[in-house]
Amino acid sequence: MNPVKNFITAITASKNLSNKTIKAYENDLNQYIKFVGMAKIPVNKNVLYSFVEFLKTNNCKDATIKRKLVTLKLFYKYLFSEHIIKSNPFYDIKFTFKQEKRLPKTLTTVEISKLLKCLYMAKCNAKTPFALFESTRDLCLVDLLISTGIRIGEAIAIKHEDISFQDKTVLIHGKGRKQRLLYISSKETLINIKNWLYFKKANGIKCDYLFVNKYLQPLSIYSAENIFSKYRNLSKINHSATPHYLRHTFATNLLSNGADLRSVQELLGHANISTTEIYTEVSIARKRQVLMKYNYRNKIINDNLNIFS
Repeated sequence: MNPVKNFITAITASKNLSNKTIKAYENDLNQYIKFVGMAKIPVNKNVLYSFVEFLKTNNCKDATIKRKLVTLKLFYKYLFSEHIIKSNPFYDIKFTFKQEKRLPKTLTTVEISKLLKCLYMAKCNAKTPFALFESTRDLCLVDLLISTGIRIGEAIAIKHEDISFQDKTVLIHGKGRKQRLLYISSKETLINIKNWLYFKKANGIKCDYLFVNKYLQPLSIYSAENIFSKYRNLSKINHSATPHYLRHTFATNLLSNGADLRSVQELLGHANISTTEIYTEVSIARKRQVLMKYNYRNKIINDNLNIFS
């Protein structure tokens, strides 16, 4: 009997989890089993304490440790319910973490413009069919991320049937297998999608997924991240930027320009509005920065204007 394998089978069948989440659960449990080094699952809470200390000494972030503990808690609950263990160590144990509240990192509109310009230049300068293939695809991918704020995993999951040019919409398959329909407001983005689909059709690329690699197979997250990194470096914008910066930038600018929080939550596909609220803080911080730097009133000296004192 393999308790880890049985647990993964049970949780896959009973919960609406993505393949990525299930894989994370499996990796967390395999790491724990390797740590305890025992064929029999320990039920001593001291082992859990030791595991957390082990994770901390290996520079695991608090958020990562919390996720692993959630996995273990579900695992032990399963073992107890199946009468594989007689007691659950999580019943009388509680872990608390002080997590730093980090603001989402964004790109400026100038940086976004540089990024797009670099993508358009790459397409204009393409000298070979393969270079045209890559540049047309890359422009479509990055522009879609910029225009919609979707996650990179959501972008590579898009199929031809998910796109409606008549309604100017794209069906997004989000976390937890939840779908949402997004309107593509940018004419240029729509043109870039059409150009890429035309290229695929003209060259007999029959893969149903919108984005494909050089082997004409669905693009992976790793490959999509590499595409972004390539143009990030070529355009010489923030060298630390990741594709998720585009999502943060999308949300922050919506709020800065007057969009309401609930609408932004729906567009981003957040389950809880508290996740979206952090972008409000970024928006306020940016407004404060702009006003401190550019508000002409800051430069007026009041030394000789005390007539009403």
